[in-house]
Amino acid sequence: MTIQINSNYLEKYANDYAAQVCDKVFSSRQFITGQDIIQLTDSIQVNFFVVKRIFEIWQGELEKLKSSPYFDYRDVAVHEALTQFMNVLSRRIKVEKSNLEPLVAQAVSEAIQLAVDPVSFYQNEIQKAPQGMINEFLSEHKKYFKWHLPVISFLIDKTGFGHDQNAYLKAVATNYHVIKDSLVSKNLLLATLGEINAFDLDSYLIELQIEEPKAETQKSEPEPAEEQEDSFFDKIEEKSVRIEAPISEIRSKPIVEEEPERASSGMLDVKSLQSRFEKESYKGMKGVIGELSESLAINQRIMFSKALFEGNSDLLKHALKLIDESGSFIKAIDLINKRYVVELSWNENPDVMDEFLFLVFRKFST
Repeated sequence: MTIQINSNYLEKYANDYAAQVCDKVFSSRQFITGQDIIQLTDSIQVNFFVVKRIFEIWQGELEKLKSSPYFDYRDVAVHEALTQFMNVLSRRIKVEKSNLEPLVAQAVSEAIQLAVDPVSFYQNEIQKAPQGMINEFLSEHKKYFKWHLPVISFLIDKTGFGHDQNAYLKAVATNYHVIKDSLVSKNLLLATLGEINAFDLDSYLIELQIEEPKAETQKSEPEPAEEQEDSFFDKIEEKSVRIEAPISEIRSKPIVEEEPERASSGMLDVKSLQSRFEKESYKGMKGVIGELSESLAINQRIMFSKALFEGNSDLLKHALKLIDESGSFIKAIDLINKRYVVELSWNENPDVMDEFLFLVFRKFST
């Protein structure tokens, strides 16, 4: 059995997705800013890939200026003035619809490739690095990668690989096979795109009935292909560090100290949870709440994202929306059992899980 990528489907999906996003965003405005782009879609990875592409364009403009043969760009005063100018320019991002739409389409395509095949994606990224500067390249771009980051994060600031590109490429593949079971599944990541347009993985990955040769040939390795105010791109990592804060710094004493009831299968037992929550009374926690996606405090968002959704605020946002739409506590717990409890190892954080479940109960209590 051989899997073939349907590039035509990917291109059409990405273009349709970008068109829908831009039609909605520009229905009431002429342009958007860098801050708007960070919140452009429900997929944090798509948003940051758009910013990453603008950053690359920004760097290209700088290199064009430096390529002029008529000025000494090595002069300290010129360098400082140019840096100041480029930083100011980066904080004045202003993109119209016709220019944003292709950036979004490219970002969607790259996000899908990252979700489905992180090894190939990150190997391609490494091959973009200037010769002898792979570590610096990864350090600079790390803030733009929100999915499967552990596949490459261990390489950053490690000197053992030196500047040998092939060593980096091999390390990425090896590390992925070691940690792949701990990564968020591609189905959960791709589900976040469904807020705009559902992605059909079966249409993207096509199984071909081709008889494999008896003797496999060894695969060849991929070809190596003065202090001033920071720029928007330097500061952008600060926009998303909220999910990196340790739980110990943000959470208070767990609301419920008992471990959530589970059926013999390890799944949550909805009847036991319902019975206990109906009897519990917590100070400041009585009454019905509205939409979960709008009701969580910032510390709860950080705590739930970190402990239950592997630091992925995008997944948390998507889960809250699905729970809000489930219609009842029973259906919500069924959804949680099927998609999150085992998939994301929620049982490892029983206190945080119990607090989350109690909020879900309050959402549907009458």
